[in-house]
Amino acid sequence: MKRFNLIIILKMCAFLVGCAVSKDISLPDVAPKSFRTDAVQQDSVNIGSVPFKDFIKDETVQNLIDTALIKNHDMQIALKNIDAAELLYKQSKLGNLPEVKALVSASSNRPSDNSMNGFTLSQFMGTNHIEDYNAGVGVLWEADIWGKIRNRKAGALASFLQTEEAKKAIQTRLVANIAQGYYNLLMLDEQLEIAKKNLELNENTLKIVNLQFNSGQVTSLAVQQTQAQKLNAEKLIPKLEQQITLQENALSVLIGTLPKAINRKSSLDKMIIPENLNTGFPSQMLSFRPDIKSAEFALNVANAKVGIATANLYPSLTISASGGINSFKASNWFNIPASLFGMVAGGITQPIFQRGELKTNVELAKIDREKVVIHFRQAVLNAVGEVSDELIKIEKLKEEYSIAEKRVQTLQQASKNAELLFKSGMANYLEVITAQGNLLQGELDLATIKTLQLNAIVGLYRSLGGGWK
Repeated sequence: MKRFNLIIILKMCAFLVGCAVSKDISLPDVAPKSFRTDAVQQDSVNIGSVPFKDFIKDETVQNLIDTALIKNHDMQIALKNIDAAELLYKQSKLGNLPEVKALVSASSNRPSDNSMNGFTLSQFMGTNHIEDYNAGVGVLWEADIWGKIRNRKAGALASFLQTEEAKKAIQTRLVANIAQGYYNLLMLDEQLEIAKKNLELNENTLKIVNLQFNSGQVTSLAVQQTQAQKLNAEKLIPKLEQQITLQENALSVLIGTLPKAINRKSSLDKMIIPENLNTGFPSQMLSFRPDIKSAEFALNVANAKVGIATANLYPSLTISASGGINSFKASNWFNIPASLFGMVAGGITQPIFQRGELKTNVELAKIDREKVVIHFRQAVLNAVGEVSDELIKIEKLKEEYSIAEKRVQTLQQASKNAELLFKSGMANYLEVITAQGNLLQGELDLATIKTLQLNAIVGLYRSLGGGWK
């Protein structure tokens, strides 16, 4: 009869296992149909799906990124987090297995001679103490009736996948930061060369003004103003050299090395602005961006927590069994089968006085799940906003660069004409100084705008989810 009852309990477990006590919610469809600007062509290809080595062609940048992926400390921490999450996930997969414990014990008990136990022991067994030797194995198994263990496994898997996405997010940021930092370095190199060339022009102008002063054609004021202009151009050089060193140091820290000089083979004028930058569709972006994928897995974790909290409201069924050998005498301990013992038991535990606390836990888990959904909505909004920002930057910087390029060409011609007219006495020194100053600023601005273009392209690549492949 007892065996029959145990079989009934086990069949009930098999029937109830897999019953869900909470319903998972899915992510809202919040992706727009298109981005705000149509400056960049949309089609089924998304540049975010392109590996960074195919998107960023410069060999120096690729080498810097490869070094960073190995030595960057944030990346190393992310990899350690993945290892930890993987261990927790593997542990959760063992949740359906019974808990097994081995026990070996020996005890000796001497009751008082004046106690009932001592008197009985002495009278019937002829001894004043009792020994007990025990060796056995105990098994405890909880039936996953309400999906508690299954939800723990699902939550652990989602947490593990979240750490994978966190590592991808760090990599996309690294790729973008290193590329943009390198482009800034090329810009500073270009601006340093411009400043040195402008200094040579100012020195030549100062020589001519000095000759004119010695011949009485101009006053000392002309010499002083020309010299001040030369010093203004000269002070730009150490400033740019300082910025170059700081940028090299920043790149060195990003790639996980001590500050050092960054070897570079390229120059800013050799950097090509790509024309075809397909953004794909916003729905594609959601599948590439690590932060949005992480938000998706966060919802899986939240669903699992709601399931676990709800399952705690319902009865839990545990089945235990133990067996081994037991004897009152050490000499008979291994006398088999006389020393064998065994026990099987099943129990149902229903929380009663904790229901207020458990119900509160369920409601808190549901609120946390709603917060995750809101966070996902915000992540999508931020992502679409970032893509739209980079698109408008690319569009307007292209127009700005075209205007700035024409301006520089005009200023270069004006500077040459002013110098020729000055040498022939048809222009004064102020016109020359003004032309040289305008040319310097125009060329510096042109280098800055091109760098902003390159950075905007990398920013678009990152905002579309590119960089982790």
